[in-house]
Amino acid sequence: MSCAICGKRPPKRFCPAKGEKICAICCGEGREVIIDCPIDCSYLTAAHRYESEHRKQPPPGEVPYRDVQFPVQFVYEHWPVVSALGSAILGFQAQHKDLHDRDIFTALEALAETYRTLAGGILYEHPPDLSPARELYASLAQFLAEFRKRESERAGFPTLKDAAVFQLIVFLLRMGKQETNGRPLSRAYLDFLRGHFPAPSPAAQEPSRIIVP
Repeated sequence: MSCAICGKRPPKRFCPAKGEKICAICCGEGREVIIDCPIDCSYLTAAHRYESEHRKQPPPGEVPYRDVQFPVQFVYEHWPVVSALGSAILGFQAQHKDLHDRDIFTALEALAETYRTLAGGILYEHPPDLSPARELYASLAQFLAEFRKRESERAGFPTLKDAAVFQLIVFLLRMGKQETNGRPLSRAYLDFLRGHFPAPSPAAQEPSRIIVP
């Protein structure tokens, strides 16, 4: 037998994406490039762990909204919101297995722009054009609206301002750019979220009923 990809080397690893055995070289070179690896692949998990331990800070030019500044304490004070957003992304991914890091970034960037303009007193909403980023954008937008409504009902007044939501989304974007590996089919950021945020409850994983125009 030979590798299902190169057809030359002996296969040593079972590839869940291909449903066949492939060689270690093709696994390493094709991972998240030409192979759409499922997030629970043991070889992918090990690779993400190694990459995380050796990853460098992204260049300043690649930092999202580099002109936006906020103290670390601000993030700590609003960590329940950050955690809830991370969990919401994981809940969406449980129903959309084709979600990649790039889709998350596209959705978060569009959502950040929505809240940036809201903080300035206007509404400019431009959802992503393609799925699943478009559906994730709608799901997170609905989640934030419901979250803020519950907080307002408890406190008797809005507690989470548009500007604060914008900054927290920027934080998630920066964290994502730090944790992804830049491959076209990367799920390294998703893997990071799974290791640092609570898994959503089964009820939260029900398919979204949001209709995106």
